[in-house]
Amino acid sequence: MKKLYEQWPFNFGAIHEQDFKKAKILIAQIIYDATSSYMAGQREGPLSIIQASRFLDELLDSTGKLVGLKPTDIFTLDECVVSRNSVIEAMKGIEQFTTEEIIKKNKIPMVLGGEHSITYGVVKALKKKYKDLSVLQFDAHTDLIDEYEGSKFSHACVMRRILDLGAPAVQIGIRNMNKEIEDYLLQNKKQAKNIYFAPQIPAPAKILSGLTKNIYLTFDLDALDPSIMPSVGTAEPGGLFWHETIAAIEAISKKVNIVGADVMELCPIPGLEAPNFLAAKLVYKIILSILS
Repeated sequence: MKKLYEQWPFNFGAIHEQDFKKAKILIAQIIYDATSSYMAGQREGPLSIIQASRFLDELLDSTGKLVGLKPTDIFTLDECVVSRNSVIEAMKGIEQFTTEEIIKKNKIPMVLGGEHSITYGVVKALKKKYKDLSVLQFDAHTDLIDEYEGSKFSHACVMRRILDLGAPAVQIGIRNMNKEIEDYLLQNKKQAKNIYFAPQIPAPAKILSGLTKNIYLTFDLDALDPSIMPSVGTAEPGGLFWHETIAAIEAISKKVNIVGADVMELCPIPGLEAPNFLAAKLVYKIILSILS
């Protein structure tokens, strides 16, 4: 007797004909949530996204054949599990993994998280290749705290550390800032001008004015309104919605070169599958934007 669903391989899009050499984009699953401060469980995010992607109508026809993408466009790597004992070692591990397994293979990373601190290690690796790299962030939070719970590499500090790398950043969907961040932005007016508050998404030209040609797209799922994305560690009301978010990504991708991307902070809720499908569909839309 055949096992249920065994005809669909366990990779993003359930691709039968994966080909590492031909693939342009590598799906990287990074299993890490050690600095989560409210709700943990983001380490389960990549698995849930992969599982949901195997049943997306946009990706598969009724026979399970891939549509929308060529089988050789993407390749799903095995899970990357990094140290939970030391955040410094974790960041080094993520940077090394990105460099050795993706960048040196001349591939584009599409990273599934995992908590948002992961982004620092990926961006640090890419910054060595793309000196003009900038970051487009969708997020409910600026993540500009200098140190949180004794760590400068917490998920709450990731964009502060990325700015330290010399990578400009445009931040969209923001709706929560504390006094420390407000004071920081008073001293850093250039960055303050690159922050856009939810629920509005500015015109593409305005977003592009703060970016370089080569960009990294990082998407914290709490950028979305909790009514459509409750499965996150730190949900904030008043967020972004699906159609305008995808429209913005598609419009921006036509004007820049997306050299890497991630979808972070999915914290799966047992029995609630809709957010997992949304996350998988978002990954699919970002992949299409990269390939376009």
